[in-house]
Amino acid sequence: MPESTQQPFREKNSFATGSKKKIIAVSLIIIFLIGVLTVVYVLTARQSKAVNNGLTSPVSNFINDALPASTPLPFFEITIPGLRERNYQSKLSDLQTVSQNGGYTSYLTSYDSDGLDVFGQLTVPSGNQPIGGWPAIVFIHGYLQPSQYQTLVNYNSYVDVLAGNGFVVFKIDLRGHAQSEGEPGGAYYSEDYVVDALNAYSALQSAEFVNREKVGFWGHSMAGNVVFRSFVVNQKIPAIVIWAGAGYTYSDLSEFGIDDNSYRPPPTDSPGRRKRQRLIDAYGAFSPESEFWKQVVPTNYLKNVGGSVQLNHAVDDNVVSIQYSRNLVKILSGSDINSELNEYQSGGHNLTGPTFNQAMDNTVRFFKEKLGTK
Repeated sequence: MPESTQQPFREKNSFATGSKKKIIAVSLIIIFLIGVLTVVYVLTARQSKAVNNGLTSPVSNFINDALPASTPLPFFEITIPGLRERNYQSKLSDLQTVSQNGGYTSYLTSYDSDGLDVFGQLTVPSGNQPIGGWPAIVFIHGYLQPSQYQTLVNYNSYVDVLAGNGFVVFKIDLRGHAQSEGEPGGAYYSEDYVVDALNAYSALQSAEFVNREKVGFWGHSMAGNVVFRSFVVNQKIPAIVIWAGAGYTYSDLSEFGIDDNSYRPPPTDSPGRRKRQRLIDAYGAFSPESEFWKQVVPTNYLKNVGGSVQLNHAVDDNVVSIQYSRNLVKILSGSDINSELNEYQSGGHNLTGPTFNQAMDNTVRFFKEKLGTK
């Protein structure tokens, strides 16, 4: 019968049509999955490339490509790439004379750093100013309890020697110290002091009596970390001197420790302590394997950094181990940075007694070689 002979034919066509639709649907799903996997592969490859270059190149290129501009990497501001991306523009305020002798005139002044007024002691040598201006030193103090720090008292003998040898010396009071505004931010796990140091460098550039090409850094103890990070961030700094410094690879902090009985941690409810806790919550304690923490370590960013580094450290330093300086000079020997380490058998953490004169002689000699004087 006609109907019975045609019915199987219509069922076969229906089955074929359904099969084609299923095949097309499956094909589209496969194509979609291939596309997704391709995108994931590309992003992963770019991240892997950035990470593998982490010792010499910031991974921020991948971060900027992968995330919207409105989603910055948390705590990116404390990393070396983050500090390099910042602008440092500041000027010295009016100079207030506080003392004068045959070698130099001492002033109190201030400059802007992160919207804060940061104060300091500025000394300018006497005599005829060299053509191009005096060579200058940004002087960063070590850890002292902020409530006890005094601008014209602490490190006064250091300033006297450097200024008396023909250097402008700008000994800044890090934020939260003496009259400087803000909260003491700490060195190793905050960008605050590095920002203060680099803004001080910029402020000195605004002084007509300073040679802008000859501005070095000096730092003691905690300031060793601040000075070295500043040196790596601003590759125009020609020379730095560090006395009894610590915290260059960050692995060294856990390896050698710091035994400072004078240290008083800030209150647990202070902004600095809360920020540090958020940092630990986000990335955990420091680990050399962490892709975030790699970006904080200054020794991971020595490529294209020149200039010169002098380290001074006493063997009997019972606060900051001399191994910090020995390890750093080994690392620097494999870079384009000129470096030297002067070791002293006595003098302790502050390089006192006869060692002070030896270390100051080495410091003055080094700065005269690298910055020049009249």
